[in-house]
Amino acid sequence: MSTESLLSLPVQAPQSRPDTSPLVTRLAESCGATWVDGDSIDAWAAQGGDRVVLFAGDAVRFPEGQDVAVVLPELQRCLPGRFQIGVVQRHQEEALARRFGSQRWPTLLFLRDGQYVTTLSGMHDWEDFLRLTEEALAAPVSRAPTIGIPLVSAAANDSSCH
Repeated sequence: MSTESLLSLPVQAPQSRPDTSPLVTRLAESCGATWVDGDSIDAWAAQGGDRVVLFAGDAVRFPEGQDVAVVLPELQRCLPGRFQIGVVQRHQEEALARRFGSQRWPTLLFLRDGQYVTTLSGMHDWEDFLRLTEEALAAPVSRAPTIGIPLVSAAANDSSCH
């Protein structure tokens, strides 16, 4: 093909991630969010500071996930320098969400210095969302709800099942 014929070809916009909504894709392509998955989330989170990962869920079943995808960069602008955003492709959300004990859609997963902090599920009124995000950013690190089973010493309580 000649250079002239190549120049006449139509330019195509980059395609979004398969099965991931355009609003979630926009977070990574236009708002500086990072794509994370089961293989990359630990290294990304270990880079330090507060990190917020969006699990938007299926756009048809959970349309409020699209609202959270739009509001999340606004929360970041209102809390400058407080957190980085990660997004998960739709087909990888369930396995990764299960790893952190998330069972609701949409959910924001809060991590700090590579450690679990908390989750914030659903869409909220603006003032509530801002307050809840600030509270999550101020919360101490904790144990993800699905990591391990808490052990209780037999001596911890005098009652017995026998």
